[in-house]
Amino acid sequence: MPANGVRGEVTAMVAGAERRLCLTLGALAEMETELGCDGLAGLAERMRTLSARDLAAVLAALLGGGGEADLAARLGEAAVDPREAAEAVAKAFAAVA
Repeated sequence: MPANGVRGEVTAMVAGAERRLCLTLGALAEMETELGCDGLAGLAERMRTLSARDLAAVLAALLGGGGEADLAARLGEAAVDPREAAEAVAKAFAAVA
């Protein structure tokens, strides 16, 4: 599953599998909703102090942007290492910077 760099997609190891992530408009909207933010400025502020639950929500939104079918399929029952999750999120945001 190669990533389309032109689209801003990246691949990262998440829960023991290589997955595709992408920061899309839909992913941003999902993050705003899940984190209870009002607009991109609020989201940027909130991203500075993510809880584990927040990190999981951001990761799930980015996986959705990369084409994962639904939230259950995005994270499932697999254990996600927090460092792995943080690195995947950072990689996805860096791809559009």
